[in-house]
Order: sequence, then structure tokens, then C-alpha cells
Amino acid sequence: MSTEPGLLPEMLVFAKVVEQRSFAAAARQLDLTTSAVSRSVGRLEAHWGVQLLHRTTRSLSLTELGAEVYAACSQLAQTASDIHAIAGHYSGVPRGTVRLTAPTIFGEIWLSAQLPALRRQWPELEVAVSLSDQMQDLAQQGLDLAIRLTRPEQLPPHMVARELRQVRYIAVASPAYLKGLIKPPKHPQELGREHGVACITLGYGDFQNRLQWVQGQDRRPVPVVTEVAVHSPLSMDSSTGIINLALQHQGIGLVADFAAQTVLHSGALVQVLPDWQLTGNYAPRTAYVLYMPSRHLPLKVRALIDHLVEAGKH
Repeated sequence: MSTEPGLLPEMLVFAKVVEQRSFAAAARQLDLTTSAVSRSVGRLEAHWGVQLLHRTTRSLSLTELGAEVYAACSQLAQTASDIHAIAGHYSGVPRGTVRLTAPTIFGEIWLSAQLPALRRQWPELEVAVSLSDQMQDLAQQGLDLAIRLTRPEQLPPHMVARELRQVRYIAVASPAYLKGLIKPPKHPQELGREHGVACITLGYGDFQNRLQWVQGQDRRPVPVVTEVAVHSPLSMDSSTGIINLALQHQGIGLVADFAAQTVLHSGALVQVLPDWQLTGNYAPRTAYVLYMPSRHLPLKVRALIDHLVEAGKH
């Protein structure tokens, strides 16, 4: 079974088909048609006179020989990727497409605001963003990076993590709503139902209507936690949705701080209990950019990571 230089593209295509478990998925990753990918694998099989894949209408599986061939082709693909990364590292100009995934609201608000400056600095660099609140498998989805809001102890151990910025959860309300209350809250305990206050909570996962607070200036080793059960007639799993409800004077909304910056700056909403910090289920998270370890990180990927890390400092 000879390995001719002319077969190298077919071998790389074959490795991608096995990696993606699909001709169509491999075609999308390689920017080819599905029929072109199928013909490429067919040329390998015809040249060697062997069958590499068992094909059905619903699945692909490797033959015994196909598994051995894939191991070699996969190593070849990694070597080609390393060579490309080394060459790109010394070219000095990031170019090509970086694919990343980010949480929906964080991507729509914070991430999108950072991309124009990146494009001005590196016009040959393109960014394809997929917004999802579910953690994606980078290799399976053909992604270079993932942004996630989490706590350090919850980071995937097999991935490299760079810190972007802290995300705090804050309470916001319209001046008109606060004016309509018998007494605008000055203490977390004054958020209870008995004070006639309605809170709009995130209401999914860990986020519930039992809030824990610590005073911002409490410097004791173990700060005193104030807990209060709030009345939450409305909940929504979106900070932007909660902000829209708060703008319509529906209550005090609990939102991520980056999502509220514009309306707070304009005065349309004000922060409630600014001297207190939510903790417990609403404790601060950190936004990280995650990627798979690599000896030679492509220049285009490194340029985007460095840009986002620098933006997170401001």
C-alpha cells in the first residue's frame, strides 16, 4: 500500500470524515461539497483496493483496516496542523477564520462590542461566533475557542483557561418603580413580600428567589450573610429580558452587570442596594476563554485570545 504525495489531500479528508462521523459534517468543516468528500474517500479506497468504511444511510463505521489507516491519517493531519501553526506564527499577520462559541447574552452584548476593534487591527482575521448556553465539544463542532461564565473549580480540567473579566449580579429598577414603593429598599431584608416589593429573578439552574447578600465594605474573614426570600411574580432566563421588564416598571430585576451598563449609564434604570453584593446562587462568576492545549497555537487564535483578554481588563 504505497503513500503517494498526490494522495495526501485524500488522506486528510478521510481523517476529517472519521473525526466528524459524517461526510456532510466533514464537508462543512472543509468547505467542500458532500459529494466531493465522498469521491475523495472513494479515490483512496480505489487506489489501495480496500474498504475503509462501512456505510449505511444512517451511520459510518471503520473497517479493521480503516481503523489502522485512520490512526496514521490522523497523525498526518495533526502534523500538517502543527506545520501550518508554526508557519502562521512567523508570518506576523493573523489571517483566516476563528470559530468560537459563547453564552447567548454575553456574546450579544460584551463579545460583540469587542470585535470591531479586532477587525480594525487585523482586517484579514475573520470571526465566526456561535451563541449557545450549552458547553460545546470544540473538536466535534470544529470550534477553536469557547467562552464560558463559571467558577474556577468548575473549569474543564482538560482545557486551557484564560480569564477575561468578572461578572457580578446586581439589582436594578426604574426610578418610577422605586418612587411607587412605600419605602425604597435600603437593606436586603426590605426586599421581602411584606414590603410590597416584586423581584424579577433569572429563575433557572441555581438562580432562585432566595437571595443572599453581604455588605460590600464588610472586611471580616467570614462576612455576615443576610438571606431573604423575595416575591418573584416574574422570572426570565435572560438578563436583557429582565432589563426590559424593569424598564416597564415591573419590579426590581436581578441581572448580570455587563448587561445593565447602558441603561444604568443613561439613568433609565438605577442600581438598588449598591453597597451590598449578591452571593450564594448569585455569587460572582468569571468569564473565561477556553481552548484545547496545543504546542503551536495558531496565530489567528492567539490574536483573538490576546485581544479579548486585554478588553476584559477595561
